[in-house]
Amino acid sequence: MTDSAIWSETERLAALRSYEILDTPPDGAFDRITALAARHFEVPVALVSLVDEDRIWFKSRCGLEAGQVPRVPGLCASVILSDTAYIVKNAIEDPRTLANPLVAGELGVRFYAAAPLITHDGYRLGTMNIIDFAPREFDAEEEWTLQQFAGLVVDQMELRLSARKAIATLTQIFLGAERSKELRKLVTVCAWSRKIRVDEEWVSFEEFLVEKLGVSITHGIDPQIAERLQGEMEHKE
Repeated sequence: MTDSAIWSETERLAALRSYEILDTPPDGAFDRITALAARHFEVPVALVSLVDEDRIWFKSRCGLEAGQVPRVPGLCASVILSDTAYIVKNAIEDPRTLANPLVAGELGVRFYAAAPLITHDGYRLGTMNIIDFAPREFDAEEEWTLQQFAGLVVDQMELRLSARKAIATLTQIFLGAERSKELRKLVTVCAWSRKIRVDEEWVSFEEFLVEKLGVSITHGIDPQIAERLQGEMEHKE
């Protein structure tokens, strides 16, 4: 593996984590997609998988008990290497999948078709895939349909990411507004001393900025004051 490939995988994993979807509870929207895919293609298993660093985690699974499997080449781990659909019509005759535990082991996968989950910025985070335990054909129209299912999955992921960002933004706006209202209620300035009354205590303006608002202060001089001082000094001379 080249350095560029390692860097690309690092970026891909960072993108995957930004969606905050790994190890989340089942979600009806994703489960409806896998159930519909299983019914449409007439297969016993349909999965939404996310390819993590060393595992393949299933966000939704229809017809499979396992919640995740190790990341090994041949099936989902190989799908994310390309933007195109990945079709295995007979896994025990396909050199790409012969050594995969899901093929060689007890589960006995024979047919596998998957489309990568491609984000709006091009990262392939996982797959929308279907499985059968007998070999079968899969034509171009079916490939296209599977890719549309993958698109629906990505739409749900993007929707949740956008909603989370919007909530975070609104929360900051709300907190800022509440803080502003709080300050308007609490701040009283003495006309004589120019001190500020906060929490039943009179403090200097500098103390208010530093202790109450967390502002860092550096010292400077107003140009008008500097000009006046210079004039006074010249006058004394």
